[in-house]
Amino acid sequence: MAGRVHSSIQNGFWLYSFKPRGTIYLKTSMHFRRNLFSSSPKVATYCSCRANLQTGESDDKLDSPTTEPFVLTTPLYYVNAPPHMGSAYTTIAADAIARFQRLFGKKVVFITGTDEHGEKIATAASDLGSSPIDHCDAISHSYKLLWKDLDISYDKFIRTTDSKHEAIVKEFYARVQASGDIYRADYEGLYCVNCEEYKDEKELLENNCCPMHLKPCVQRKEDNYFFALSKYQQLLEETITQNPNFVQPSFRLNEVQGWIRSGLKDFSISRASVDWGIPVPNDPKQTIYVWFDALLGYISALSDDEKQPSLETAISLGWPASLHLIGKDILRFHAVYWPAMLMSAGLRLPKAVFGHGFLTKDGMKMGKSLGNTLEPNYLVHRFGSDAVRYFFLKEVEFGSDGDYSEERFINIVNAHLANTIGNLLNRTLGLLKKNCQSTLAVDSNIAAEGNALKDTVEALVEKARVEYEKLSLSSACEAVVEIGNAGNLYINERAPWSLFKQGGANSEAAAKDLVIILEIMRIIAIALSPITPSFSLRIFEQLGYSEDQFSAATWSETKWGGLKAGQVMAQPKPVFARIENSTEGEDVGATVEKALKNKERIPVTQEVAEA
Repeated sequence: MAGRVHSSIQNGFWLYSFKPRGTIYLKTSMHFRRNLFSSSPKVATYCSCRANLQTGESDDKLDSPTTEPFVLTTPLYYVNAPPHMGSAYTTIAADAIARFQRLFGKKVVFITGTDEHGEKIATAASDLGSSPIDHCDAISHSYKLLWKDLDISYDKFIRTTDSKHEAIVKEFYARVQASGDIYRADYEGLYCVNCEEYKDEKELLENNCCPMHLKPCVQRKEDNYFFALSKYQQLLEETITQNPNFVQPSFRLNEVQGWIRSGLKDFSISRASVDWGIPVPNDPKQTIYVWFDALLGYISALSDDEKQPSLETAISLGWPASLHLIGKDILRFHAVYWPAMLMSAGLRLPKAVFGHGFLTKDGMKMGKSLGNTLEPNYLVHRFGSDAVRYFFLKEVEFGSDGDYSEERFINIVNAHLANTIGNLLNRTLGLLKKNCQSTLAVDSNIAAEGNALKDTVEALVEKARVEYEKLSLSSACEAVVEIGNAGNLYINERAPWSLFKQGGANSEAAAKDLVIILEIMRIIAIALSPITPSFSLRIFEQLGYSEDQFSAATWSETKWGGLKAGQVMAQPKPVFARIENSTEGEDVGATVEKALKNKERIPVTQEVAEA
C-alpha cells in the first residue's frame, strides 16, 4: 500500500458522477452510542490508547508485563516494484518501536507484508513476461530478504494473495454489506493507473496528467459497488475530536480533521475492469478494490495459519492494533476510510495512526527520472544494517521529512558509532587488558559511589525512555549518545592510563574508572538496542556476555549496577568499523553490484584504537 499512493490522496475515491442502480443507498437518520470506549461488537467503537505515544504518559507501567499485546503494523507494501528506501525507513522505525516494547516484557505482534492485487500489479507482471502470482512471489521474497539484512524482527508477514486473507476480506465485506453500507452505481471520471485512483480535474496538470506520475489520466466509466463513507462523517469527526491522539503527530491530525470537515463522499470498492484481485462475493465479474482488500491485512495477519480463518478468530488474537505506522501519503486511507470501514463492520478502531514524512536525497525529491533514487540494498551492503538504521532514525525527526546525503551519513555514523561509543569501549578494554588482566576489580555500584557521573547517566537513560515512548526516536538516540559523550569526557579528565603508572591508590582509582566506563557501555548497549541491535550485541559480547543474555535483557537492566567484581571481559576488538569515503576514481557502483550479486558485505576500513 505504501508504494501505491504518493500524492493527491485528498481527492482519492471521490464519486464524480454516478447513476444509482440495483440497491440504492438512502441516507437515513443514524443514532450511534456516544461511548466510544465500549467494547460492544454491535457498535462502532474506539479503543483508548493505553500508552500516550506522543506525550509519554501511560495508564500502565511499561516495565511490568501485560497480557494485552502491542500490535504494531507497517503498511503492506505494493509489489509493483522491489522495495525502496521509503518502505525500508518505515519498517526500520517500526522495528525499533517493537524492540523497545519487548524490552518491557510486552507481548509484541509486529506485522508487515505485501499488497499484491490490482491493475498495476498485473501490468507490471505482463511487462516482465511473468504471471501475476509469479511476479508477486518474487517481489514479496525480495522484501523478506531486505528485512533480514536490516535486522527486522517482524512476527507476522501477510500477503494479500494468502488464502486466509481472502477468506477474511470476504467475511468483512459481508458484514459491511449487512450494515447497508454497500450499494451499486455507475461512475465516470479520470483515472490514474499508477495511483490506482480517480482524480479531480482541478488537481491535474496540462493534458490531464497526474501531478505525481506525469502521465495522462484516462477517462473511465464503470458499474461498481460503493461504500457509504458519507454516512460516517459525523461519527468520525466526533471520534477524532474526542480522541486527539488517534492521529499523530498533531499536525497530521489537523489535516485529517480538515478532510472530514470538507465533506466525505462515498467511494468505489470494486473494479469491473481488473481481473487480478479478490472476487466480490456473489458477483465474480467484479473484484474488490485494492485498498478495501489490503487494509484488511492488518487483521488477517493475526489469524492462525493452522486454523480455519475467520474474522472473529483473527480479531480475538490481538485486534485492535496499538499503532499503524505509515507514510504521510496514505494518511487519508488509514485515518478516514479505514476507521469508517471498521465502524460499519462493528469492529474497534486502532489505537493510533502515525504518519511520518518523506525522504529526500541531497535536498531533492527522489525519482527515477532524476537519477537520484536511494537503493536500500546498496546502503545495507555497503555500510551495514546498524549504520543504515542509526542514520535514518537519528537524523530524521520522526514525523517530519528528512534528507540523505552520503557525506553526512558517513560523518554521523563515524562520529557516533565508531568514535563516541566504539572507540570508548575499545580504549577502555585495552587499558583493562593491559593493567587488570581484563578482569573487573570491583562492582560497578561500588566503583561509582559518590560519583556524579552515575546520576548523569541515570538521568539520560530516563530521558531516552521517555523519548522512545513518545516515538521521538531521534531524541532517544541523542540521549544515548550523550551518555557516551559523558563517558568520553570522564575518561579524558581522569586519564586512568596515567594513574596506573603512578601505582598504589591511584592505580586502584584507575581500575574503578574503567569499571565505571564499562558499566556505561553495558547501559548504552541495552538503551540503543532498539536502534542498532547487531551493534549492541557486539558491545555486550565484548563485555563478556552471551547472545542469549543479550536477547533476554530488559529495560530494567539499564539501572546502574550490572557489572560485578571478577567479571572477565573479552579481548578488545572493534565493534564498529569506521567508514572511509570512496577513493577518487573508485567505481563504488561496480563494487556494490558485485557484492550484491555474491551476497557479500563491502569491506570498510577496520581501525583498532590504541589505549
